Amino acid sequence: MARWLGPTGLGPYNLGLFGLGLCCLAGAPAAAEEARAQTRNAYQPNGETLTIDEKGITLTFPDDVAKLRIGGKLQLDFGVAGIRQAGFPEPFPENFAVRRSWIESYLTLGKSLELAFQYDFADPMRPINDAAAAYTGFENTLLTVGNMKEPFSLDQLTSDNNTLFTERSLADAFAPARNFGFAVGRHGEDWTVVASVFGGNANTGVTREGVAATARATYAVIHEENRVLHLGLAGSVRDLPRDGSGLALSSRSEAFLFQRTFVDTGDIRDASGVRRIGLEAAYRDGPFLIQAEYIRTDVDRFGGAPSAGFQGGYIQASVVLNGKGRAYKLAPDYGTTYAIFSGVEVPEADRVSRGGIGVFELGTRFSAIDLDDAGIRGGIERDVTVGLNWYPDRNIRIVADYVRSHTSPSAVQGGRTLDADTFIGRFQLYW
Repeated sequence: MARWLGPTGLGPYNLGLFGLGLCCLAGAPAAAEEARAQTRNAYQPNGETLTIDEKGITLTFPDDVAKLRIGGKLQLDFGVAGIRQAGFPEPFPENFAVRRSWIESYLTLGKSLELAFQYDFADPMRPINDAAAAYTGFENTLLTVGNMKEPFSLDQLTSDNNTLFTERSLADAFAPARNFGFAVGRHGEDWTVVASVFGGNANTGVTREGVAATARATYAVIHEENRVLHLGLAGSVRDLPRDGSGLALSSRSEAFLFQRTFVDTGDIRDASGVRRIGLEAAYRDGPFLIQAEYIRTDVDRFGGAPSAGFQGGYIQASVVLNGKGRAYKLAPDYGTTYAIFSGVEVPEADRVSRGGIGVFELGTRFSAIDLDDAGIRGGIERDVTVGLNWYPDRNIRIVADYVRSHTSPSAVQGGRTLDADTFIGRFQLYW
């Protein structure tokens, strides 16, 4: 997980995005049929149309010349935490923070070119998320270049809008996440394969973190509308530059508000490369979904020092109590996010604005990470999480998570065991 904390208030950018989101949600009059997009300026000289619906603001030109969509998200986190051992500082510097506050744009040119750009105003270190261009002219094949997610880990490739809990599992510390590179993806009716080459992140320097080759393959043994059995394998090898910056792996439990990490290797300054392998499996049957991953990470070192091996994983299960389950999406519009599960849909009759009660989803997860090996004592952590998601209407989600954390002695905590109880809530607006 990243070590920074975002702004703890709603600045002008965040308020602007919040207002834009509300406009997207409330663009149509209450008495109108919001199930049908409201159209503006339908009779312009060039025949372009402007629609405002749950997908954002979309400008479409005739004859598939071009289509521009503008969306965004706002995630507000709040919570409390207690550490059972005495002598530790307050776990949360603030009980409220803006987790994400970004705007995104997608431009389709003709029938074969997709452009995407996402900017997070709440992240001062890495505000640019996706900034990519994709060619879709080959059947069932995507060629994408730019800043995007490396094809690794089902949990990481799932959108921040659709993760089961407020944060991904402890094993996400091993996922390479977003960097700048080139990827080729191909899919069939039940399978996907993605191969890629990446440098560093566009925000911090494309050439600063060496070069990585990353690939992922998946196969849906069962692939029906309401039943899916998904299997996946991913691997990544990255050479690191010998510039003294080294490599650090850490996690601050499964809550963004913590001011410090719970487990941390510190800087491994003699790291020469990192090798990752990930195994993933998921099974969906109607509203029920269970998924699990195991990730092994080996850090090679200069000077003949022994390699250090770290590992982590999770298993989680969820059930949509009064609605359909999460749909399985085999291929993306661009990038590397193949073979993932999408978010929970809110049917028209269940929307609170239509007199319904919304849709509820219950989830639980066990995750673990081990950062102790070869003289490196980063610590071992195990978390148990239970959570409830409420989707009162389209584009809105309210999350309540309880996390019980146990960390074995680590250098970061001075060799002391740490037990923490955390409640995290989130209000999420996305369009």
